[in-house]
Amino acid sequence: MNLLPRVGVGLAAPMLAIVVAGLVTSLVLIGVGDSVAEFWGVMFTVPSARLTVGIVNGASILYLSGLAAAVAFRMNLFNIGVEGQYRVATFAAAYFAGQALLPGYLNTVVTICVAMVVGAAWAGIAAILRVTRGVSEVISTIMLNAIAGGMVAYLLRELGDQQGQIRRTTTIPESSWVGGIPLIPGESSRVYGLAVLAVVAGIAFAVILNRTRFGFDLRATGRSETAAVASGVNVKRMVVSAMLLSGAVAGLIGMLDLFGNSHAYGSTIQVGVGFTGIAVALLGRNNPAGIALGALVFAFLSAQSNALGIEAGISPEIVAVTQGVIVLSVVIAYEVVRRYQVRLEQNEVARALERDRAREAGALA
Repeated sequence: MNLLPRVGVGLAAPMLAIVVAGLVTSLVLIGVGDSVAEFWGVMFTVPSARLTVGIVNGASILYLSGLAAAVAFRMNLFNIGVEGQYRVATFAAAYFAGQALLPGYLNTVVTICVAMVVGAAWAGIAAILRVTRGVSEVISTIMLNAIAGGMVAYLLRELGDQQGQIRRTTTIPESSWVGGIPLIPGESSRVYGLAVLAVVAGIAFAVILNRTRFGFDLRATGRSETAAVASGVNVKRMVVSAMLLSGAVAGLIGMLDLFGNSHAYGSTIQVGVGFTGIAVALLGRNNPAGIALGALVFAFLSAQSNALGIEAGISPEIVAVTQGVIVLSVVIAYEVVRRYQVRLEQNEVARALERDRAREAGALA
């Protein structure tokens, strides 16, 4: 297959997904009696400067969540526990940072390390159960999510402080806060300073996955455990390593808001980020660049949900439906295009074999 058809086939999947998602969403809107024109009118409105900053901040958080899920997905492991790992790690980090045991930014750096270690340790429970007892990581991580929620709520009640209607950990010293990055001139809202963690994590993920022996073993094991074992890969060790790495990245998710905005872990912490990250990873096909695009799409839809309610009178739940439709559309579109591409390649091979037979028959004649 020459370059032009390959490019065409590569572009066909996302274009098909966009068309299908748009059609299905429009049908849902018609079904519930909402205005299709008003919905798409709001969606295609250029967001304000303040909203743009919010989208970038939301996308940064979702990008880390998507990366955490993608690390496991690339090894054919389904880490459904990103949400629990994120919440346990963020609470531990907030509590540690609030004790002010270290000065200034040293407290910030060490706290980030604490979050990564705690996130990895929580994910490691599922990894150990998988390699020693054969327990599916899907089941164990789902259960660990429930345990994490209850445990963190208990610890927050015992160790936190009541501040008005909100219970939260001790506020992190101001010397450890990380200032924002100006994105739009004249706009007071700023991008989280620790959004650079998302950039660094994305680059590191791409390098490790494509340029290291560990990344090769990870991909090889994900595609075929039998082939990986035959090539000398220790599959159990890879399972543990992949889950630990996934949990460590999950531990970074809460650091952006913790040091950039909230400065404590409270009962108002953003929930559902880990679950959304799974959808972002699926939308991005577990590719660092694709996950970035998926994170922006989900952050944009989330930011526009308020405008939908105010300007168009459309329920915010429609946004959740749209997000789900987009993920399903992408999965279906890529599978359809993959099968079409396989058929094209098979036809090309058949034609090449036919030409070879013709040449051989001509030579014998």
